[in-house]
Amino acid sequence: MTAVQPKSDQATITVHNPADGRVAGTVPIEGAEAVAAKARELRLFQPEWEEIGPRGRKVWMNKWQDWILDNSEHLVEVLMSETGKSRSDASLEPVALADSIKYWAGNAEEFLSDRHPKPHSLLFKVKKLTTVYRPYPLVGIIEPWNFPLAMLALDVVPALAAGAAVLLKPSEVTPLSAVEFVRGWNEVGAPPILGLATGYGDTGAAVIENADYVHFTGSTATGRKVAVACAQQLKPFSLELGGKDPAIVLADADIERAANGIAWGGMFNSGQVCISVERVYVEAPVYDEFVAKLTDNVRSIRQGQESTGLKYDTGAMATPAQRDIVDRHVREAVADGARVLAGGKPTGVGTFFQPTVLADVTPTMSCIAEETFGPTLPVVKVADENEAVRLANDSVYGLSASVWTGDIERGERLARRLECGAVNINDALTNVFCPPLPMGGWKESGIGYRSGGANGLIKFCRQQAITAPKLPTQKSELMWYSSSRRQGKLALAAMRAMAGRGVRRVGLRPKN
Repeated sequence: MTAVQPKSDQATITVHNPADGRVAGTVPIEGAEAVAAKARELRLFQPEWEEIGPRGRKVWMNKWQDWILDNSEHLVEVLMSETGKSRSDASLEPVALADSIKYWAGNAEEFLSDRHPKPHSLLFKVKKLTTVYRPYPLVGIIEPWNFPLAMLALDVVPALAAGAAVLLKPSEVTPLSAVEFVRGWNEVGAPPILGLATGYGDTGAAVIENADYVHFTGSTATGRKVAVACAQQLKPFSLELGGKDPAIVLADADIERAANGIAWGGMFNSGQVCISVERVYVEAPVYDEFVAKLTDNVRSIRQGQESTGLKYDTGAMATPAQRDIVDRHVREAVADGARVLAGGKPTGVGTFFQPTVLADVTPTMSCIAEETFGPTLPVVKVADENEAVRLANDSVYGLSASVWTGDIERGERLARRLECGAVNINDALTNVFCPPLPMGGWKESGIGYRSGGANGLIKFCRQQAITAPKLPTQKSELMWYSSSRRQGKLALAAMRAMAGRGVRRVGLRPKN
């Protein structure tokens, strides 16, 4: 078991390392009253955090970034202890977090600067138009278990850079990394505007209840519940949910690169990545060659969890339940006629599941239709690119995809036909490492976006419109009640002249 389910009198969650079952640590289960108290305290300090502006916030965020890099080895150890990751997989997260802080803190001043839109009409040239970005006072963020630090880089960091206070609810499966994340903030002496609430679903519900804006990352089923709760409270929210990302391998692709990239894109973090490659469509002329190279790559993956060094490529599944989903998908595929070319079974140690390649897969199999979130790569043979695009789009999910081809322009054309939020050409997972790009899902993969440059900060802000006169003001405006009827007619005629085209500008009817 990764996390012990709470008993009626239980006050803590005990976290176990899924790779070997050892106890990794404990965190309290915080109820609604405790969460509400934390929210009230965060709100007390948020105005000052907003008031110091992007430059002031950057000072503290840079100190926090230094702490993360200085303590990266410790953070990696904590990550490994609660997730079962290999050291190789876990080592990327503190670096990604530091990179995120550098980006958002470094660009916040530009992204949040007042905007002065151009007046749409000559009548409004006398007005100064301004759009101001004011952060939501308290942002509630609920995160999953697959990337306990890297997920926070995508959501918590930009919310703080925007000037909001943040109340973070990590997954009950992997809360220990979030504890260290907040500890680092506090140790550098930063203002107390980052809070932590640990627990199960009731704790998450309390975070939603007390926040002004909510971001949730997790399953589609839970995302629906979050959306309903936010809608009932008229709270803005964003969701990143499930994925079933396709890879399309065209006959003109560099097959060796495609096999290397798809093996990594499907097996990184044991496939527990929202944008991991979960289904592969290969044009018939290169199907056999691709499958052979992919199988060789996957068979060579080193799986395990080391105490030191970088011995293993990937680690365990985060929970027994997730391992069992992977096992079911493989068994059902084999029962329906698929062939296992690599892996195919749990190892029998902890929650490890062998890196797996499935051939002769059909689109109706559960390993294609359902989100697996594990180390499997089912491969489907297709006649041409049109069939590949049709099958890739035949999903309730639409998070991201990849296209592998020797013709970049062709790849870009196919990308525009795919129904998903991101497409990587001749690469995998790249978009998540590019904060200037929006990251979001279509269809049942989510609502709203992460990152996306300035929009990644503006999403955590309320937009305020301000108008001000450019010229000395008069006692009355032409349309006000204190003006004469003649002045009102003049104002209406001027508005019509600006709104119309041709003879309609002067109130004449066009000739038939």
